[in-house]
Amino acid sequence: MTSKFKQFGLIGLGAAVGVALTLNFSAIAERQPEPLPIDDLRAFTEVFAKIKSDYVEPVKDKKLINEAINGMLSGLDPHSTYMDPEAFKELQVGTQGEFGGLGIEVGMEDGFVKVVSPIEDTPAFQAGIKSGDLIVKLDDTPVKGLTLNEAVKRMRGKPGTDIVLTIARKGETKPIIAKLTRAVIKIKSVKRQMIEPGFGYIRITQFQEHTGENLVAALKYLEETNKAPIKGLILDLRNDPGGLLNTAVGVAGAFLKVNDLVVYTDGRSEDAKMRLTNTPSDYMQRGDVDYLKTLPAWVKTAPIVVLVNGGSASASEIVAGALQDHKRALIVGTQSFGKGSVQTILPLNNGSAIKLTTARYYTPNGRSIQNKGITPDIVVAEATVTQADEQKLEIHEANLEKHLANVQDSGANPVPKIKKDEKAKTDAENGDQKEIVSRKDYQFNQALTLLKGVSLLQSR
Repeated sequence: MTSKFKQFGLIGLGAAVGVALTLNFSAIAERQPEPLPIDDLRAFTEVFAKIKSDYVEPVKDKKLINEAINGMLSGLDPHSTYMDPEAFKELQVGTQGEFGGLGIEVGMEDGFVKVVSPIEDTPAFQAGIKSGDLIVKLDDTPVKGLTLNEAVKRMRGKPGTDIVLTIARKGETKPIIAKLTRAVIKIKSVKRQMIEPGFGYIRITQFQEHTGENLVAALKYLEETNKAPIKGLILDLRNDPGGLLNTAVGVAGAFLKVNDLVVYTDGRSEDAKMRLTNTPSDYMQRGDVDYLKTLPAWVKTAPIVVLVNGGSASASEIVAGALQDHKRALIVGTQSFGKGSVQTILPLNNGSAIKLTTARYYTPNGRSIQNKGITPDIVVAEATVTQADEQKLEIHEANLEKHLANVQDSGANPVPKIKKDEKAKTDAENGDQKEIVSRKDYQFNQALTLLKGVSLLQSR
């Protein structure tokens, strides 16, 4: 088990603009390299020399090499990338839940920055940025021609400074101009609320370092507030883009039996082959206290409904898939995003790092989620849009350029596209005094009705 946490993969979604993608680190393993392709390397050096001698303007060696590395990684899949020392440092800081920026998860599509998901309680969320938006201009700079890293750097900046985003949105005939003020982003990863006597609600917005401990505290809060064991729980993972793999194991483990398999990964190297179970060594960082030891007893038996949608990705899919396979929860909502690959952070000697896709992950029953996502037990879409509208708006892993194939299903069916629900605005500082889920949320109300029925059946 000691090697697992040396190479726990980064399983967040997209690239972060003031949002932590969550990471785990791996020293570069000493493996016997394959012979280098001498002829291809000779061609590379010839191109390098021609640019140095004949390009219209002088170009520094460092820029050429960095761009070559960027191209080498970005050509593999949507999630592998190169991080210079500054970007690597920001990524490390981001997992602790406080950082500067706009608060959106982004990727690249057709040369533009595509919004995967705005994060709650951030400038992007408050400005009405939506999943699927294409950012075509940053202030006066067109995005076309920029790499994703270059675009992300332009969106980052000192808190309190402004940036104007020009956005193309499906269904809109004119570009949308949005002025955002950068801020220090403080993400509260776990929010909780007693819906009504006997029934609790927990939303996980992102899987950070302390999400497991925060989940346990939230479950205790629900019991204390109810003054009795809880009859049923809604776990809301909608629009959660992912996070730390070990945290996902801990969150799933809170509701599973000891030693239950949560997820396994498979890749080319031995380090990429892992089986992660509900045991402390698989969800705790070294030296931490086992936070699951203090769970209330009802957590292991109370009925659970898990809400997912097209913005639920990666770590969210691991949790939903594990609870579904172990028949511990009913999954309700719409098809999840379908990101079933693990990215490992490999630090380099010069202070930079590469984020490299090293494995695919599988649910306990052996289902690969790549390009497919988690299929809900009960599909509940938003009731306010037509099917035609639904198919236009939502994005999935399978829609990204150069996505990895699902090796279990070479002829995979198209991922159903359902319009993403509109999230209720929440109070960032105190989710207990104000409702953190809207009573007008159709999916939530359907989940609550279902939960009450399951609880009644169980009690009988």
